[in-house]
Amino acid sequence: MTIIDAKKELLLLYQMLLIRRFEEKAAEQYTKAKIRGFLHLYIGEEAVAVGVMQALTDDDTILCTYREHGHALARGIDADVIMAEMYGKQEGCSKGRGGSMHLFDASKKFYGGNAIVASHLPVAVGMALASKKQKKSNITCCFFGEGAAAEGEFHEAMNLAALWKVPVLFVCENNLYAMGTAIRYTHAMQELEKKGAAYGVESSAVDGMDLIKVMDASNTAVQKVRSSGKPYLLVCNTYRFRAHSMFDAELYRDKKEVEEWKKHDPIPQFQEFLLREKLIKETEIAEFESKIEKKIQKAVDFAEAGSWEPLDQLTRFVYSENKI
Repeated sequence: MTIIDAKKELLLLYQMLLIRRFEEKAAEQYTKAKIRGFLHLYIGEEAVAVGVMQALTDDDTILCTYREHGHALARGIDADVIMAEMYGKQEGCSKGRGGSMHLFDASKKFYGGNAIVASHLPVAVGMALASKKQKKSNITCCFFGEGAAAEGEFHEAMNLAALWKVPVLFVCENNLYAMGTAIRYTHAMQELEKKGAAYGVESSAVDGMDLIKVMDASNTAVQKVRSSGKPYLLVCNTYRFRAHSMFDAELYRDKKEVEEWKKHDPIPQFQEFLLREKLIKETEIAEFESKIEKKIQKAVDFAEAGSWEPLDQLTRFVYSENKI
């Protein structure tokens, strides 16, 4: 088991709680039409983003799917600018032009937020290749869902990463449902970690609902990528408690299944571990919740006070203009 100091363990609990409460507030603001467009919540999967991110350094590069609010928060992007981005305000991390699915912060080496399924896997390989060519010591970490593992880009990326021997950590967040299709209908081989063997990529799977197990597996995987300069596939078997998106009627899975998975909620599990080891007190958890509530309200206030982009600037960053 990973041995870390008490302060770091408390920080990891704080991060998971922050992600959970931020997502709950985002859902609330969406129902009030403050946030528009698509909104994909990360509730239930917090242990993956937090567990993997703690193994990375500030120099490492991150790419994510469109369900990336949790990753952005775990990476240290401020809740204020994330909420402002979701509101579509100029003060957002992508200047209000990306919205929920396109969070971006070059200063944190956080390159999305990529809305097209599997589109960022080849990009991750390219970024890792660039680091290798420039003789840099950083690695690239690419988060994606099991739906992306059924796409051609997954196989192309795995093949090239192995062929070119580039330092990329592929993290598959297997939540069992690619949008609304169960994994048994999309993958002939449901043990996704076995797909790495076809390309000679070392792989492993871990219980993505257990923060400590995710940390152990992530630290091992990252160390192997750094020392070998070769790719690694880490499959985190997890579960989202909410629908695929706010528009999802969620007719494809039984409510009893969701309730059963909630018994494995990563946050109460880790809280119980900390309490059992006497690393935290119930009063401290309450203090965390109070602190987070204030932080999220501050983010909402920041977004509400933000400004809309002036109409005369709408063509900025556009490659071309149609002229008749």
